Amino acid sequence: MITISGVRRDYTDEVAIGPVDLVIPEGGMTALIGPNGAGKSTLLTMIGRLMGMDAGSIEIAGYDVSSTKSADLAKIVSILRQENHFITRLTVRQLVGFGRFPYSKGRLNRTDEQIITRAIEFLDLTALEGRYLDELSGGQRQRAYVAMVLAQDTEVVLLDEPLNNLDMKHAVQMMKHLHRAAAELGRTIVIVLHDINFAARYADRICAMKDGQVVEFGAPAEIMTDAVLTRVFDTEVQVVDGPSGPLAVYY
Repeated sequence: MITISGVRRDYTDEVAIGPVDLVIPEGGMTALIGPNGAGKSTLLTMIGRLMGMDAGSIEIAGYDVSSTKSADLAKIVSILRQENHFITRLTVRQLVGFGRFPYSKGRLNRTDEQIITRAIEFLDLTALEGRYLDELSGGQRQRAYVAMVLAQDTEVVLLDEPLNNLDMKHAVQMMKHLHRAAAELGRTIVIVLHDINFAARYADRICAMKDGQVVEFGAPAEIMTDAVLTRVFDTEVQVVDGPSGPLAVYY
């Protein structure tokens, strides 16, 4: 469980995130959605302690994010940022192996290798594990980064717009992999998404943000309404019945 209490990040007198009070339950996938500048990525990076807070507190599984030692926190929460600066002469397996650093400190043992192999298999990367990152497509490379995060073997996984630069096919495949990770591996996944329809289709909960505030939080059926989405995105939205659930149509 992630407990966010009175969290605030101040940029200027006019621009601030929060205060945010939110409890994200254990397990499943929670999608952070909202317009650009709503504070989604800022909130995610504060949860992952990659950005400091000006007020408030965040606890993950009972551990205070601000005061827990980095070595201990890295075994509880993992995060994948939008910007992945990869080394071209790194193979997929070597990249995924970085996820074991909190445990191995760079000296991989048999258990580490087994966990790396499982993460590679889970993301359907076995045939590519010996390939260098610059030899992969954008979708393949993004899957490799997600495999690295899963290999870190943390209870909580934070993903900042992992669908960026993916075409429709690879975006769907990625969301299916992440949904499986939450369901089959028991991970608590918090993901920033721009596409509300992906959130509705694959997430267990949706947190809608606007102007640095959480304005709605609930199951997809609660968020996927004309009134809620129109208010969140400041544009007319109609929710229609699709073959796999509700779909948002923008005008």
